[in-house]
Amino acid sequence: MSTAQQFRKSKKLKIEDKAAAATPLGSGDKQADKVRVDELAQRIAELQDILYAARNPKLLVILQGMDTSGKDGTVKGVFGRIDPLGIRTVAFKAPTLAEKEHDYLWRIHQQVPGQGELVIFNRSHYEDVLVTRVHDWIDADECRRRCAQIRDFERMLAETGTTILKFFLHISKNEQRERLQARVDDPDKHWKFDPKDLEERVYWDSYQEAYQQAIEATDADHAPWYLIPADSKTHRNLAIASVVVETLEALKLSYPPPNPKLTGLKIA
Repeated sequence: MSTAQQFRKSKKLKIEDKAAAATPLGSGDKQADKVRVDELAQRIAELQDILYAARNPKLLVILQGMDTSGKDGTVKGVFGRIDPLGIRTVAFKAPTLAEKEHDYLWRIHQQVPGQGELVIFNRSHYEDVLVTRVHDWIDADECRRRCAQIRDFERMLAETGTTILKFFLHISKNEQRERLQARVDDPDKHWKFDPKDLEERVYWDSYQEAYQQAIEATDADHAPWYLIPADSKTHRNLAIASVVVETLEALKLSYPPPNPKLTGLKIA
């Protein structure tokens, strides 16, 4: 079984707290696992350099998860070694007035990767079937329609050359509590604390149900969901980096062929 297959959505998906602490790739030595993450992150940077030079494949990485699940930490730990020329990170916030005047996918489509680009969505169009559903801003029928539209949207991206990887960073409710408390206890982390996180925490069970339904409805071979145990930050990065490397290597990337006109050229 490949690394990617280990984390693919199960047909009998059940998002439970106990699964958030799993470490199937862990060696038992945290420091050794961190070294492995560094190696994989460097490999991603090398492969992205080829991707950018080839100007052909496109890679979209979607990071979703509850508050404090580690989306920012993943961007830094897994993708932080890539040349900035070939990568963009888009952090989607609440839609602006102009964005609200369009369909909910309008702002998303503008940010998808171009040729040779790796784009990371820190939150994404899935907020429009998660937050909106949990707070009853849309009903179940509208949620089903949106999931169908998302499936069509992602299929269109895949059919026009975009490789899509969707990661659900799964943390337990207790782990979230500890991470929020750490932000409160450390003055240097107060800037990371948002009181709204506490308001959303009240809806924990509803969010777990909404994630389960959204993932079930939108998982596809061309746009797969990977359920990443994320109570361990190191293992989270190890799992995601492993899947990304496996995916990029499967693309069999190569630099463009050399230009024969440059053979023997001497620069004066």
